[in-house]
Amino acid sequence: MPSKLPPTLCSTIIRRLYASKVASQPTPKASSTSTSTSTSTSTSNLEIATKQQLYMLDAHSPGSVFFLPYGTRIFNKLVKFMKLQQDKQNFTEVITPLMYKKDLWETSGHWENYKEDMFKVESNDVSKLGEDEQNTVYGLKPMNCPGHCLVFDRFTRSHNELPLRLSDWSSLHRNEASGALTGLTRVRRFHQDDGHIFCTAQQVKEEMTKCLKLIRLVYSAFGFDKYKWLLSTRPNHFIGEKKEWDQAESELASALNESVGEGKWEINEGDGAFYGPKIDVKLTDNFGKEHQVATIQLDFQLPQRFKLEYQSDTGSLETPIMIHRAIFGSVERFLAMLIDHYNGKWPFWLSPRQAVIIPVNSSHNEHAEKVKEILSNSAADDEYENLNKFTDYKFFVDIDSRTETVGFRTKDAISKGYNFIILVGEKEIKNGNLAIRSRENRKIENLTTEEVLEKFKSLEDTYK
Repeated sequence: MPSKLPPTLCSTIIRRLYASKVASQPTPKASSTSTSTSTSTSTSNLEIATKQQLYMLDAHSPGSVFFLPYGTRIFNKLVKFMKLQQDKQNFTEVITPLMYKKDLWETSGHWENYKEDMFKVESNDVSKLGEDEQNTVYGLKPMNCPGHCLVFDRFTRSHNELPLRLSDWSSLHRNEASGALTGLTRVRRFHQDDGHIFCTAQQVKEEMTKCLKLIRLVYSAFGFDKYKWLLSTRPNHFIGEKKEWDQAESELASALNESVGEGKWEINEGDGAFYGPKIDVKLTDNFGKEHQVATIQLDFQLPQRFKLEYQSDTGSLETPIMIHRAIFGSVERFLAMLIDHYNGKWPFWLSPRQAVIIPVNSSHNEHAEKVKEILSNSAADDEYENLNKFTDYKFFVDIDSRTETVGFRTKDAISKGYNFIILVGEKEIKNGNLAIRSRENRKIENLTTEEVLEKFKSLEDTYK
């Protein structure tokens, strides 16, 4: 039988093993990571994501992201943030199907111009299908625009309803080449803050200006002050008449000149969508690689192909113009830019780990639980009689009640990225205060629980 280790040495070994475990998560096995991580950006993102348990990749679904609990918190915050901003422009959210029959894609032009980038879906048991479906091929949607055309077309529309602005957060699928898949920046399944504006010719300029303003407003909230504006023009394969394309490109150039400034944007020759030219925004990561994020597309073609109409103020039937816009672009890619931009040090409002309470010893655990309940604005874990509040502030607050030293737990909290560390001991309980410090600053503030809560609310309200 091996000799016993001295208690102090045993404790040291256990502490080091535990510290190693909580400081970083296991690196995914090579066989489970189907997406290439050859670029420095992807490797950096994946390292931070693994350490903070944000997302994972797996060969069972190449190019599709598994958002883990902490990554899902950030994802949901981004969605909530953008929904609030879209409310300013009176977007109406819809939820549309993930797959459609081939004839829809033929009407939209995708089957002719884009089918190599789409996934086909067929039934394994045709006996379950109706006669009109026996030979039907479906396609997973790579974009939401055809579905939104169906929504517009379902009802009689008047000029009084325009601009009609629809938004959609449905997941999209594109058949990207296996070798091109890269972390969060190039995937096969993704989500867009997708929006389509159906408007009259006279409303195009104002709607374009609003979209450009929203891009600048949103990007400033995340500290992005340098990005490239591009006008992507008619590609080799396109639908529609050249004169309509020339008009659309002229409209976009005029909007850029007025909103961004002449000489402050570039032409991206031949990189427009097959149905219309577009304005693209590119961000550059810390390694000098550019990534397209936001996009605004002016489209005369799809409304014509779907025979969309609205009744004008003179009573005549007119075809609307369609603006496609996404401010984040792909939420996955935008998140990759944020991981790179913040280097894993999330601002409080976006952070998946906003605060951790550290009771000095076990006798303070009960008080720590009460503080957590107040700061997180949720019912106690064992309280099932009452519902959590629906609209009030809710923060991500944890308790670290391990028997490790306060210093060890504080260092561990900083390594995990908690924005604030709150200490609860005999002195704090007696005085009715909390000893709180930030991730970056060792200076301790003594605040009441209500003052800490107001501090959290202020940081969230100002996106800090």
